Order: sequence, then C-alpha cells, then structure tokens
Amino acid sequence: MKGSRVSPQAKTKTPPQEGCQVKVVHLQRVKRARRRALPPQEIEAMARLLKAAADPTRLRILTALMDGEMCVCDLAAFLGLSQSAVSHQLRRLRDLDLVRTRRDGPVLYYALDDAHVVELVQVCRDHVRH
Repeated sequence: MKGSRVSPQAKTKTPPQEGCQVKVVHLQRVKRARRRALPPQEIEAMARLLKAAADPTRLRILTALMDGEMCVCDLAAFLGLSQSAVSHQLRRLRDLDLVRTRRDGPVLYYALDDAHVVELVQVCRDHVRH
C-alpha cells in the first residue's frame, strides 16, 4: 500500500519454533503434572461440556441467558431460528447441566444452571477480548 511502512523490528521478527530444540525431560515438572492430573472421567466430562459450548448457536443461547431466564419463544425470536431448532440446542445444554428450567403455567423458562456457567462464559469472553 502506498504510504504504509513496516517497522524494522517487524521485518526481523521470526516466529518461535515449534517444539524443543534439545531433547530433555524435566522430571520434576512431569511428576507435578501427573500428581495434578484429573481422572479420565473428569477430562471426558469437561471435553463434552466445552464441545457443547463451542457450537455458535448454543454459545449465543448461553450469552442471552446471562441477563436472565427466557422461554423457547424468546430465544427463537432472538436467534432467528425455529422453536424446534432452539429446543434441540437447549436439550443438549440441559443434558450437560449448563441450563435449568422453571415452569410457570404453560411456559417453560430456561436459565443458566449456576454461577459457574456464568463464569465460564465470562472468562471465555474476556479471553477473546484480551
């Protein structure tokens, strides 16, 4: 582009190389990691939770519910999707205890299950904005 300049530092920077340049195992670090390792069933549950939250539609539902409970009709209008499609996504979120329900007569309201879900979404948002 005309008039644009690249700083001398930008020209000389090289990206860090992937992996170690020497083969060495720091046994204390490995032992510490093994002591703190989570049980496989917890790792699997965490992976399922993160996989479910990684879907853009489900993530939009979670962020919408951060301001309070909403029914399927509300969420469908917000997302521009059918009630059936939203119900399907909510079922996945309920299965993982990310959302809970409350019935008020004929209306079923959805809300984030607890403060941990709010924190999870906030931490993700803050990381992306950082």
